Amino acid sequence: MVFFTLTALSGCIEELDIETLGETEDEGLLVVEAVLTNESKTQQVLLSRSETRLNLETDEEYNPNVPSGGGVQESVQMESGATVRLFGSNGTTFDFVEGQPGNYNSTVAFALETGVDYELEITTLSGKEYISDPLRVQGTAEITNVYAEKAVSDSGAEGVAIYVDSEPLSGTAQYYKYSYEETYKIVPPYLSNFEFRLTNYDPCALPFPTYDLQVVPKAEPFEACYNTEISNTILQESTVGNPNGNIIKKMVRFIGKDNYIMSYRYSILVKQQVQSAEAYNYFEALKNFSESGDLFSQIQPGALYANLRRKDGASENVLGYIDVVGVTEKRFFFNYEDFYPGEELPPYPFECSLQTAPESHPSYCDPMPGSNPCPLSIIERVDQGLISYYDAYSEGVLPTASCPGPYIFVSSACGDCALGSKTKPDFWID
Repeated sequence: MVFFTLTALSGCIEELDIETLGETEDEGLLVVEAVLTNESKTQQVLLSRSETRLNLETDEEYNPNVPSGGGVQESVQMESGATVRLFGSNGTTFDFVEGQPGNYNSTVAFALETGVDYELEITTLSGKEYISDPLRVQGTAEITNVYAEKAVSDSGAEGVAIYVDSEPLSGTAQYYKYSYEETYKIVPPYLSNFEFRLTNYDPCALPFPTYDLQVVPKAEPFEACYNTEISNTILQESTVGNPNGNIIKKMVRFIGKDNYIMSYRYSILVKQQVQSAEAYNYFEALKNFSESGDLFSQIQPGALYANLRRKDGASENVLGYIDVVGVTEKRFFFNYEDFYPGEELPPYPFECSLQTAPESHPSYCDPMPGSNPCPLSIIERVDQGLISYYDAYSEGVLPTASCPGPYIFVSSACGDCALGSKTKPDFWID
C-alpha cells in the first residue's frame, strides 16, 4: 500500500491512499473546481469525475498536413444534473445553473463581500449532498505597476522579464496567486489579398473528380492575426514577515529573446488573487506534487483533498479546491524594438516555403487506380483547409517543382490566420 503526505508552511494536506483512488465508486470521485471572486461577474463552478485511467494530452502543435480540429482531445467526465448553491452568512443565496456539461454558472452576476462567510452546497443527480468549509475573502490588494526589463534567465538565456509591483489595500492580504493572459500580434510572411474558393467538389466522380475552383478577392482582407494564451503554471507569493506587505518586482513571465510572440506587439494581462493561507498551502503542495516528476504526477489534480465534504458526514474523498479571492488586474504592452532596437526579429514559428502541385487528382473511386507520383493536389488541400493562395505559377519561380500546377500556395500558417484570429481584440492598442 502506498501513501504520501504533503505539507507547506503551517498547512497540512492529509494522508491519501493513492491505490484506492476511484475504487470506492464506479463513477469515480467528485472533482470540484471554482475560483469565486470579489468581482461583479457571472461566477462559475466546474464539476467532473476523476478518471482511473490516463488521458492522452491534446496535441496543440500546428501540423500543415492535418485539418484543424482533427486532433485527439483530452477526455474529461463532466458531472451533469447537479444543484449548486452558494449561501452567505449575511443571508444572501446565489443559484447556479448548468450551461455546458459540468459548467455551472450563477444565474446573476455578483461579487463576494469582504467580511462575509460563504458556503457552497452541491447536490448531485444521484442525491448526494456536499458542503464546503466556510469561505471568506481575506483581503484586497492593488497591482500598482506591471513593467518589463531585459533580463537573463537562470539557464543563461537572454530575454525580457515581466514584473509586478503590488500593495495591500484592506483585510489580511499576505498570500497571493498570479495568472496571466498574453496576446500577441502575428504577421504571416506570405499574405495575399486573394484566396481559393472550392465548390461542387466530388472527389469520387468518374472518370475524374468534379469541382469548381476559383481565385477570388478575400472577403475580409487583413494585415495581422492575434492569438491569446492563458498561463497554466502555479505562481504564488507570500508577504509573511514583510513589514509593509508590499510586493516589489515579482517576476510573472520570462520570454526568451528568440520567441516570436514579441516580434510585432505583445500584451499581457496580469491577474493577482489575494488568497487564504489554506489556499496558498494547497496550491504550493499541488505545485510541488506536479513538479516532482514521479509516478504521482500522472494522477490528475485530485490527489489532494478538497475543502468540500459530504454533508451527512459520510467518509468520501472529494477532489479539487474551492478558492475565494480578492482580484485585481493590470495590462501592459510592448514591442520587440523597445528592447532590441534595430535587431532582426525572432524567426517565424513555422517553416514557410512556396509550393505548387497539380490542381486535381485521380478519382477516389477509380476501379483501376494507377500510381500517382505527385503530392496531394490543390483541390484536396483546399478542401481540408491546409493551404493559402499566394500567386499564379510561372516557370522558373519554383525550378525544383516536379509536379507543377497553375498556382503557387503556402501552408495556411504562412498565409492565413491558422495560428490566431483575424479579429483584433477590443482592448488592443497599436
